[in-house]
Amino acid sequence: MILIDHAKICNEGLTFDGWITLDGERIHAVGPGECPDEIRTQATETLDVHGALVLPGVIDDQVHFREPGLTEKAEILTESRAAAAGGVTSYMEMPNTRPPAITLALLEEKYARAAEVSAVNYSFYLGATNDNIAEIERVDPTRICGVKVFMGSSTGNMLVDNEETLADIFRLCPTLVATHCEDEATVRANLAMARTAFGDNIPIAMHPLIRSAEACYRSTAHAVELAHKYGGRLHVLHLSTARELELFERDKPLAEKRITNEVCVHHLWFSEGDYAERGNFIKWNPAVKSAADRDSLRAGVRSGQVDLVATDHAPHLLAEKQRRYLEAPSGGPLVQHSLPAMLTLAEQGIFTIPQVVERMCHAPARLFRIEERGFLRPGYYADLAIVGLGQPWSVSRGNSAPGERLLSKCGWSPLEGITLTAKVLATFVNGQQVFSAENGIDESVRGKRLTFGEA
Repeated sequence: MILIDHAKICNEGLTFDGWITLDGERIHAVGPGECPDEIRTQATETLDVHGALVLPGVIDDQVHFREPGLTEKAEILTESRAAAAGGVTSYMEMPNTRPPAITLALLEEKYARAAEVSAVNYSFYLGATNDNIAEIERVDPTRICGVKVFMGSSTGNMLVDNEETLADIFRLCPTLVATHCEDEATVRANLAMARTAFGDNIPIAMHPLIRSAEACYRSTAHAVELAHKYGGRLHVLHLSTARELELFERDKPLAEKRITNEVCVHHLWFSEGDYAERGNFIKWNPAVKSAADRDSLRAGVRSGQVDLVATDHAPHLLAEKQRRYLEAPSGGPLVQHSLPAMLTLAEQGIFTIPQVVERMCHAPARLFRIEERGFLRPGYYADLAIVGLGQPWSVSRGNSAPGERLLSKCGWSPLEGITLTAKVLATFVNGQQVFSAENGIDESVRGKRLTFGEA
């Protein structure tokens, strides 16, 4: 049995000094104050964390690990290790790989690969197309986190723009429907105007005007309308505007909501004023928008109108991001730094630590009905992160310390040059220490497939 001693524990809205014991894969006990002698004597290993913050492992509901077919950018092995180094103990990965995961057979191949190499726990979305409703109907909601619908441009055959298909998905899908919402017609019209003005040399500052607030609002409103009409469970990914927040219910417990949302760390950290310095390195879809939008999203995290916070971790090669605006792909790696970034914002007074834990750990577990994870509770799987607060460090490609080295295969970060004040010291997955700031990744640790409760 492992004793984690002298911890500052944050769990289920409470923060207190205490201890945790782990027995095999599970949490054995959690308690305040000094660990009782009868428990201490049972421990075969004691980890004194000297007042460091201990919280449930982060559950990231939106990542792109690029395997299969795009492994020059990233792969499940490298990105799951980056997740572990960031205190992320479970992830849900997107289907727009090559080939796209649009059949259950292809999806199971990804699960098999993750079982071989993933350092943390995993689940995978089935991708929707205009013609795979038969596959969607066969989804086992206890074994798959959801179905992903791109209601805006994407790779391959994954733009779902047929209204009859959308109606069928929301009516027949047996699990949660997660949507990327940007109105394609609006984006195309905005891009045409930008081309008229700038030719092929469109400046990056035009990105939030091309992928505009209006494009986001129209598509999100349409998705919400479909969910209301057909009764589906809708989860709108990466909200980026204040106006979109108006479409979601206030003051209702998450467990009672059928329509939910997510906001990503980059939309909480950056604003359009950062394009001048960071250029394509903060080019995402949906775009980083105004400071007013960012501040409204932050307020939504505080109030609970934002349901959960994730990353949309989407690595690209450094050389790709250094191209001109039109040629540079959207997306960037964030899974290693999402928790330190959010806790840094908490240390700045923008959020509280319990709010960060609620949106990144508890809420994903509640929203997706993940079994026995997301909380520090006896009997639950021992997924947890240990974080040092008030420990400034700079994100850099040049970092060589095991706890600071960039582990995403693409080898860069949109946060480079930024000083964070929270540092992940250790991460446990199913009771095994998969990461330590002193020694890096334990390459022998493997995560498990996530399972989900019935609605």
